Amino acid sequence: MCGKMPVDYKGAVDYIEELPRFTKKHPLNHTKEFMKRLGSPARRCKVIHVAGTNGKGSVCAYIQAILQAEGKSCGFFTSPHLIAVNERIQIDRRPVDDRCFFEVFRDAFRAAQDMEQEGLGHPSYFEFLYGMGMLTFDRAAVEYIILETGLGGRLDATNSVERPILTVITSISLDHTDILGNTISEIAYEKAGIIKPGVPVFFDGGNEEAAQVIRKEAGKKAAPCREISKNAYEIQEVHRNYIAFSRRNAYDKDVMWRVPICGCYQAMNLEIALEAMEYLLQAGKDSICYPEGWADAVAAVRWEGRMEEAAERLVVDGAHNPGAIEAFAETFQMLESDQREEPVLIFSAAADKNYEKMIEYLCEHVKARAYIVTEIEDSRRVPADKLGSIFEKYTDRKVMAFAGLGDALRAAFEERGEGRIYCLGSLYLAGMVKKLMAGGFIHA
Repeated sequence: MCGKMPVDYKGAVDYIEELPRFTKKHPLNHTKEFMKRLGSPARRCKVIHVAGTNGKGSVCAYIQAILQAEGKSCGFFTSPHLIAVNERIQIDRRPVDDRCFFEVFRDAFRAAQDMEQEGLGHPSYFEFLYGMGMLTFDRAAVEYIILETGLGGRLDATNSVERPILTVITSISLDHTDILGNTISEIAYEKAGIIKPGVPVFFDGGNEEAAQVIRKEAGKKAAPCREISKNAYEIQEVHRNYIAFSRRNAYDKDVMWRVPICGCYQAMNLEIALEAMEYLLQAGKDSICYPEGWADAVAAVRWEGRMEEAAERLVVDGAHNPGAIEAFAETFQMLESDQREEPVLIFSAAADKNYEKMIEYLCEHVKARAYIVTEIEDSRRVPADKLGSIFEKYTDRKVMAFAGLGDALRAAFEERGEGRIYCLGSLYLAGMVKKLMAGGFIHA
């Protein structure tokens, strides 16, 4: 696979995007070998490791905002990207530029080439980018690194980090069942694989079946365990552009926390981040700006693809599994309850998702004047006509199918009247919509 080294950024991106065709998932020992050949980068950094089915990215974004408010330099490795692969490697919340990306790529390329020539196998797509991320953070000499797992946790490449300072597990629901297991308990076990001996773990205790597994795994490893429930906060306001809540915390019970991402579930995500950072930074003792400074920091967070208004009355959301669809529906019902016209829904999905369950739930809980289906630009796309047939099983509302996103959007604009358009089902779809709208898409 290696061949000749690309000569510029575009060539590097093309090379990386070809990796899934030639590589496969490797055991953690392979990732550790790759990291060793890269010089064991960022080994002196303080790593915060985050896993979960939904909410990982948001929790990471809040943690990063708080660390930056405290004057800490912070690397953030996340996935997937919406538009450019650089989004996966961020320093102080900014994706690395093309020049930095290419410089780090060259070193990762050489290490991968050596491994392949020695018969060890080329790093996978995710492994390769993870290695690039850690090299980037090492060279930037960041103090903290926030690692978002890619898939699962126990066998994820990011789990090659042996001694994080903190682990976090967000909400758990059924997703990637063909890989992680068919039950909440099985999936929770994989997520809990990031828990390390003696390292504190903070987790969403909203699902008791998952919580039991996490408690058990934490107990086995003598890891201090902090379970966070919905009793920790009270939502005060749900607005189209934000949610506001208060905490049942003696330190800051009078502070109103505002998250500029519309979604009731964001209160839990922020509460997890707050409690983790209170522990880590010993808020009220060593913190220089808690709680008001933290509140200002999280109020300024921008997390793309999550209930984001990509254009006027056009909302994109990355909900791509049944748990996320349920969370979307809860927020949708609050936002649309007083609207005069029902919205239009655009939906697409990847074949490895439980899209029929997602569609069934949408038809029951998210009433739209029309359901429009389209296809993502990925080999795992589900044909639009197949998705359309499933929608027709569960609703008597208008269903329209278009293979191309442009045609789907044009139909949605024609149908919406004075209502809104919601696009969901896949983060790929969210990225496609944002890219199309940024390119000056004309729907008339």
